[in-house]
This record gives sequence, C-alpha cells and structure tokens, in this order.
Amino acid sequence: MTSATAAPLISGMERLRIIFFGTPEFAVPSLRALLNGGEEIVAVICQPDKPAGRGQKLVAPPLKQLAAARGVPVLQPEKLRAPQTLEALRALAADLIVVAAYGKILPPAVLSLPRFGCINVHASLLPKYRGAAPIQWALLRGETVTGITIMQMDEGMDTGDILLQRETPIAPNETYGELQTRLAELGAEALLAAIVQLKAGTLRRQPQDNVAATMAPMVKKDDGRLDWTRTAPELARAVRAYNPWPSAYTTLAGELLKIHRAHAVAAIAGPPGTLAGGGALVVACGSGALRLDELQLAGRKRLAAADFVRGLHLAPGTRLGAA
Repeated sequence: MTSATAAPLISGMERLRIIFFGTPEFAVPSLRALLNGGEEIVAVICQPDKPAGRGQKLVAPPLKQLAAARGVPVLQPEKLRAPQTLEALRALAADLIVVAAYGKILPPAVLSLPRFGCINVHASLLPKYRGAAPIQWALLRGETVTGITIMQMDEGMDTGDILLQRETPIAPNETYGELQTRLAELGAEALLAAIVQLKAGTLRRQPQDNVAATMAPMVKKDDGRLDWTRTAPELARAVRAYNPWPSAYTTLAGELLKIHRAHAVAAIAGPPGTLAGGGALVVACGSGALRLDELQLAGRKRLAAADFVRGLHLAPGTRLGAA
C-alpha cells in the first residue's frame, strides 16, 4: 500500500485472509467486527495464558476466549522470532496482519509476511502518545480529545504511516477504564473503514510528524501512589488515569487506601496530605485540594465518601500518606 489507486486492489467480494494479533479486552471488538464482517480470520495470535486470582490458575486472554468461541485457531508463541513460529505464520498465507494491543513488538520477519503488510489499531491520535499506555498518558496530560489511529506498521515503536484516524472527545470525569471501552469500539469501526478502503485501493498513507511525537511508556503499579505535594488538578487526572489499574492510592494510618474517584476543589489550610474537618473528605495538595468521592480501604468494599466516613472517626489534621 503505497498510495491510492483508481482500481480496486482485490475484488469487492473476495475475503481477506487475516492473522489477528491481540491479547486484552481492548482487542475484542476489532476481532469481533472482522468476524461479523465476513473476513477470513485464519488465526489469532495471543500472549500465553497467565495465572490470576488467589488460586493463581491459568486464565486465557479475552481475545483467545472470543477466538475459541468462534472456532478460530489460536497460537500463543513465547517468541515470535522462533523458526517454528515464523514457519507456522508463513504457512497461513495471510493477505494482512491486524494488530490490536498484542503487547509485543513484531519483528521484521513477521512484518514482511502478508502482501498488504501489517496494520495496527492504536488508541491515540498519532504522533501523540506512541507506546504502551496511550490512553492513560492522554488522561495524565489533561487531553480533551483523543481517538484511534489505524497505522501501517514498520520496525519502530508506533512510527509507521497513518492510514486513517477517528477522533472522540474525552469527558471531564472519564476514567481510563471507561475511555478504553469507548476507544475499543471506535477502533473496531475505524478498522472496518480502513479495510473497505484497502480493498477499494483508496487507502492513503500519511507519514507521521516525528517532531510532534510524544511517548506513552508503560505504566507501573508504583505509579499509582499519590504525591500530595503535586497540584490538585494533576492528582485528579492521576485518579482518572489509574482507574481501574493500577489504582491511585495512598495510606491512612499506615493502611492502604485506594482512591477510585476524586475531583479538584479550592485550597484548604494545612500541609499537603492533610484532611480537612467536617463530613467531606478534602485533602490539601501542593496547590488546591482534592475532594475524594469514592475510595476503598484494603480488603474492604468500595464506598462513596459519605458512606466511608460514617462511623469512622477522622480528626481534622489527619495526614494521608504519612509513614
């Protein structure tokens, strides 16, 4: 795919042979859309099953569960570069590889296999937020608009040509989990539109502006710890960006306290981390204050702030995050 052409690349009735790479829930709507749209999914490639829960039993990734339910062969190679893996992929004779949140870099030997190359369903408006956590970084940076990019993959980290984009506004209180769900559905719609244009020969490639690129590195569990010396708007964005994972958290009397929802309010007296008096849970920050709306002590249920403080004595001046 180098440019738009006047004639269709393939017959409109011909089904594409597609290998779909993906692992988490984000990839499910895109695979479902391709299956429902009549394309020939010759295999789904997922990361290996992982232990989860208290029993640490192996659990299949969401994409594998959908593929198995629809009778699509699933491969879960440990290493894509392994000769046996490359041979298995080559034998599938795919026209196209579609990738949505697979979680690993595709090596050149895989990128070059299909006749139409590999395309990626990426959850940002590239060149902004290249990397593993584009949705969370868009929230952390206070973006008000985001979207989906269908990208022609190359050997770089989300550096390939843009094929198609779809925008969507970010709601003021939208969390990572909520936005991810919406973007997954938008990604499926964008993918189908790109496939239609690919078949018609009208899918155009636009190089990315590398100067305007920003990175979205992987989020770690420790990133959820709230630093009360930061500004209230920054902390409110962190609470949204880390809901549901890894969860924004602090400590109360040495006990883990997760903050699921919060919003910035006017400043209160006291050093950062200090709780105001009264029924509301308002915490002093480096600038402004954060009102806690939904929270959870370790091992207990999530509660609205009003229910949390009922029967729990929190004296004015109580410090969150104190050792």
